[in-house]
Amino acid sequence: MEDLDVARLAEYLHLTPPQVIKMADRGKVPARKVGGHWVFSEAEIHHWLEDRIGASDSQQLDKVQEVLDRVAPAAVDRPIYELCTVDTIAVPLNARTRGSVIRSMSELATKSGLMWDASVMSDAISAREEMHPTALDSGVALLHPRRPQTSILSDSVIALGVCPAPIPFAHRGQLTDVFFLICSYDDTSHLRILAKLSRMIVQDDILGELRNCQSAGAAWNCLKLCEERMDDHE
Repeated sequence: MEDLDVARLAEYLHLTPPQVIKMADRGKVPARKVGGHWVFSEAEIHHWLEDRIGASDSQQLDKVQEVLDRVAPAAVDRPIYELCTVDTIAVPLNARTRGSVIRSMSELATKSGLMWDASVMSDAISAREEMHPTALDSGVALLHPRRPQTSILSDSVIALGVCPAPIPFAHRGQLTDVFFLICSYDDTSHLRILAKLSRMIVQDDILGELRNCQSAGAAWNCLKLCEERMDDHE
């Protein structure tokens, strides 16, 4: 990824250059000054969008989705239930520590046949969690590496694990029992998958339904129905 100037970032975000400058002046977007001019790292802009997606408020997610519809073409969208199959779902996920969750979820993703090195993925996820935990207040964690691990992937994969009881996962002792692992093949796919999952988990009853599932097949059906309901209302 490369550096962007004001004009290129404005084009990327479908904003005007004065709007971008105002955001930079107010610290609303990651930026640095070089020779008196604002410069933006494309990688940092990607992670800035990722952090905004992590918001659990549905109105905020709708606003972020509008940005994604401009910067990440919808043509790359694939249903979550196609990326997360019965083979990559564990109900229950028998893991009791942060490390065992990450290792178990990485192993689960390899069952897709599309990801083949669980240890590399585990290391990448652990590094991302050290930098910024992905656990949300709702008891869900949206695990993912900081950058797509294309050397061990042939396509995007999602794994889902539901623990029998919540466990301390984030550093602040936050309890988490529903874990999604997002293994995206490219940055654009990652942003859209993360956005769609974030919107799904704030839908009424989806988390309660997942926690009540007794099998991987039931959890997969739950995801599919939730996604179809959400898509029908858009």
